[in-house]
Amino acid sequence: MFTFETTDQKEARRFRIAQFNGRTATARSAGSTVTGHVRSIVENKSRVPATWTITIVPEAPKPTSVSLRPASRVRAFAEDYL
Repeated sequence: MFTFETTDQKEARRFRIAQFNGRTATARSAGSTVTGHVRSIVENKSRVPATWTITIVPEAPKPTSVSLRPASRVRAFAEDYL
């Protein structure tokens, strides 16, 4: 699990909406990027400005797409009809 704090209200709202809709969210922090499902968002009102602690469960990266046709078989349209 990946946990971080933010003071940005818009960012907290974006993560809360992603959690509600069951969508994945991407967090960027200190040069690293984590994509996954939001598990929890906890607001800490005692701090000024208010902070939100967000926990994300990372998911495995998607495999790269594989081309269904080899590039050598692709021909220009005009060659077929000349």
